[in-house]
Amino acid sequence: MCGIVGVLGQHEVAPILVEALKRLEYRGYDSAGIATLNDAVLDRRRAVGKLVNLSDLLVHDPLAGKSGIGHTRWATHGAPTLSNTHPHRAGRVAVVHNGIIENYRELRADLAKLGISYQTETDTETVALLAQHHMDQGATPEEAARCTIARLEGAYALCFLFEGEDDLLIAARKGSPLAVGHGDGEMYIGSDAIALAPMTNKITYLEEGDCAIVTRNSLRIIDGSGVTTTREMRTIRIGTARVDKAGHKHFMAKEIAEQPTVISETLGAYLSQAGNQITLPEQGIDFTALSRVTMAACGTAYYACLTAKYWFEQLAGLPAEVDFASEFRYRQPPVPEGTAALFVSQSGETADTLAALRYCEGKAHSILSVVNVPESSIARESDLAMPIHAGTEIGVASTKAFTCQLTVLLLLALEAAHQRGRLTDAELADKLSVLRGLPAILNLAMGIEDTVRGMSQRLAKATDVLFLGRGLMYPLAMEGALKLKEISYIHAEAYASGELKHGPIALVDKKLPVIVMAPRDALFDKTVSNMQEVMARGGKVVLITDQAGADAASEGVWQTLVMPDIDPVLSPILYAIPAQLLAYHTAVAKGTDVDQPRNLAKSVTVE
Repeated sequence: MCGIVGVLGQHEVAPILVEALKRLEYRGYDSAGIATLNDAVLDRRRAVGKLVNLSDLLVHDPLAGKSGIGHTRWATHGAPTLSNTHPHRAGRVAVVHNGIIENYRELRADLAKLGISYQTETDTETVALLAQHHMDQGATPEEAARCTIARLEGAYALCFLFEGEDDLLIAARKGSPLAVGHGDGEMYIGSDAIALAPMTNKITYLEEGDCAIVTRNSLRIIDGSGVTTTREMRTIRIGTARVDKAGHKHFMAKEIAEQPTVISETLGAYLSQAGNQITLPEQGIDFTALSRVTMAACGTAYYACLTAKYWFEQLAGLPAEVDFASEFRYRQPPVPEGTAALFVSQSGETADTLAALRYCEGKAHSILSVVNVPESSIARESDLAMPIHAGTEIGVASTKAFTCQLTVLLLLALEAAHQRGRLTDAELADKLSVLRGLPAILNLAMGIEDTVRGMSQRLAKATDVLFLGRGLMYPLAMEGALKLKEISYIHAEAYASGELKHGPIALVDKKLPVIVMAPRDALFDKTVSNMQEVMARGGKVVLITDQAGADAASEGVWQTLVMPDIDPVLSPILYAIPAQLLAYHTAVAKGTDVDQPRNLAKSVTVE
């Protein structure tokens, strides 16, 4: 969730650190700071709020030095105050941290017995205090860092900087991602490759339990068992780490507009040259050996899994269940023989999802993942990882990653249906032919934006919004409600349309906008009946449908958004567009921070 960067450079490091932190803003944060070494003397600058506040501070009170660490903080332990802002310092030690030290109270108590007091409310300060204590006992910086790390319980990515050691950074990870970048006489540490992309395209990803001792010309890695080891150095494509807005006002607007292009790239990655077959990564999976699929994810990815449940069951006849990853392992579900466990995560580092995956290790027949970062922990620990090829997603509210997740999940369901004899070769080819036309249909759908922009001016005045949908549109209704909540801060809820009269209809009055997602499919008439119940009680209905649905049911509704015609199986991917645009333009009308909404982080790497 937080962003970490470290640099051992040949040039003044403060502006480099700040620029790298800007590339990590998408993760969400509420304060930021840097620490540097100048003539071996350690100093730091910190500021609450946006990075511009730290930049302003550095103009008036600059930091010199060619070695340093930086951090953007998303508050967990302690409010977003200056004293709680990273880097934290104790004597000669400065440290930045992403994660949660679960035993920090116990460590604090041990330090208190030694007469060592603390100044902040954070768990991270304990790390700095403990390392300094070991150095007071005669330990070298490396020994102090490793002794400290050995006592930590929980999840962490850590980077240490030591006064008097201007050619040394020590980094460690457990449960939170961390990467080392290689330069020419320079070395870098970052939470992900995006932060390091302008400086290097050569990256080594630390693995679980690794501790890295970094100098300008060397990298030594010690694994969790204390053995010196090596990790692969990868060359990343810098183009995948671009973070410009390409002329759009917000990253979210850019990423909504990119969906036809990235979905085309996703399809290109998994369809044969002729386009009539699905080509999985070489590990593959035998769906005929499975008795069911269990899926777990968080947030938007969870709604992608709920949609996939319909596809796996209806297309492939394969029973499917979906759970919040944050609840999955705590209820200790049985994993019967023949179960494929499938995990969906944009970052591939979502802490709850990774923990759910590890719960299934040794129990499930196969572990599958759908991720946007092929080098992520979830991808590396899966039997079959399916990258979604969405490119870097900066906006906290997921858009293109969601529709690319849906596309990959649909391809998996179609492959399962084909392997299990539910689709012939010819039927699969027909389905894929329709799917290949999806990017063009999404381009057409973008034509509703002007209508949505005008509608959102009125929607922005609402205090509550209800979303309704049936079948495949029900998970989409939940995703629409989540998007609106995330970035406009308007309370929104979603219900299966048939559940309306079992309680939620009590909310309906003349002030309540009700968004009804209803393509003219097999469930259209039933959804319209529920919509009429809303209208009879004065509810302001926004009907999102196709032309046939608009002709049949738009009389008396407040607003109608007409979508292109599409195969019902593909409707969740198409109808994500109006859900995203409604949320985006409503947030713009309200003046909220669209790309970095309050209290949220892009990559949730703590429980």
